[in-house]
Amino acid sequence: MIGAQIAGFYAELSQLDADAHLLLDYRIECSGDPRAAAAHLASEQSTAQWRRVGADEDYRPRFAAKVVDLEVETVLSGTSYPLAPPVDGPVSVCRVRIAHPHANFGPRIPNLLSAVLGEGAYFAPGIPIVKLLDIEFPDIYLAQFDGPRFGLKGLRDLWQIHDRPFFFGVIKPNIGLAPAPFAELGLAAWRGGLDIAKDDEMLADPDWSPLAERTKLLGAARHQAEQETGVPKVYLANITDEVDRLVELHDIAVGNGANAVMVNALPVGLSAVRMLRRHATVPLVAHFPVIAAMSRLPHFGAHTRVLTKLQRLAGFDVIIMPGFGPRMMTAEDEILECIAACTESMGPIKPALPVPGGSDSAATLARVHEQVGDADFGFVPGRGVFSHPHGPRGGAASLRQAWEAIAAGVPVAEHAKQHPELASALESFG
Repeated sequence: MIGAQIAGFYAELSQLDADAHLLLDYRIECSGDPRAAAAHLASEQSTAQWRRVGADEDYRPRFAAKVVDLEVETVLSGTSYPLAPPVDGPVSVCRVRIAHPHANFGPRIPNLLSAVLGEGAYFAPGIPIVKLLDIEFPDIYLAQFDGPRFGLKGLRDLWQIHDRPFFFGVIKPNIGLAPAPFAELGLAAWRGGLDIAKDDEMLADPDWSPLAERTKLLGAARHQAEQETGVPKVYLANITDEVDRLVELHDIAVGNGANAVMVNALPVGLSAVRMLRRHATVPLVAHFPVIAAMSRLPHFGAHTRVLTKLQRLAGFDVIIMPGFGPRMMTAEDEILECIAACTESMGPIKPALPVPGGSDSAATLARVHEQVGDADFGFVPGRGVFSHPHGPRGGAASLRQAWEAIAAGVPVAEHAKQHPELASALESFG
């Protein structure tokens, strides 16, 4: 691609109809002329061959994605990752902004992903290393999606959780318990002050813990906890399964007393989630299997904030994501960008509740609160509640006690001197 062919895939952003385009930010490593490589990136995800042989026509004005900004950041002697075969010669590291006409794929998530994360983007000639860093949607495009049914504010009103984080707990052991002891653990945690007792993302509908039986017992335990405590409680059931079972499992779980359902977003598929959103009567919660496989490499795949935005677009009210701390192997700024992707303005799409998770307990609550910067987040310990020395009731109580200290401006360790559950959490998990 040279000369006029390259020029056909470039435009000034100010000259384009903003409502008609998505904006895509890529980082690429390319060989040869960066201007030609960026044009290939735009071409391959949109028109590719833009006219028929022997025909006087040009599909680019209507259908082509256009490069609206190109910056060469540096030139390397080779690619960031070893490739087979290796790239010969210098490699330019570039930031590329592309305006893609969304009429090419419409308000359809599978077709959107096929364009911006598909063959065209990741097999463009001369560009072996690609990462989609961000995506911006015009309001006219967002208006064609439902987004979260409840959203952050709706969840606070529904569950009567105000002026503090949402306290989740992953019932442990995560996959090995029969429904009866599983329900006993959930009831104990609710009694201690837990808001939301949840299935692990690995526990769905196995023979040893059938969803129908488990949700029936947990639903009854939830009602009992509400009667005893006088406040709403939530049982979050994992209904991850084949697409053709999602509606059935939602109806079973909700009919048995689950008042939220969780789906492993990418394994099931965002289009399936969008379908479920139209049917669901309770909040939808996303979990993050497969996301690390797409995003972990710093220069290849898709940034997690892109995947967060897409989950919100599909209709999740709550988005669980890799959280702070070394276990989740995610940089703090990336986590904060995902939290922002849940709550920042996104046209008519309601904000979702961000839940950064991973090896948390009462000992980490103050640090997470400080990192997030406000109380609009979910906090989701597993062992921090269900492996607490005082049992799940004590583990849940320790979360509430830690928050009491934070809200009062008192050091958590100081508050622990009068609260044995909190003191045990600091000793065991701090």
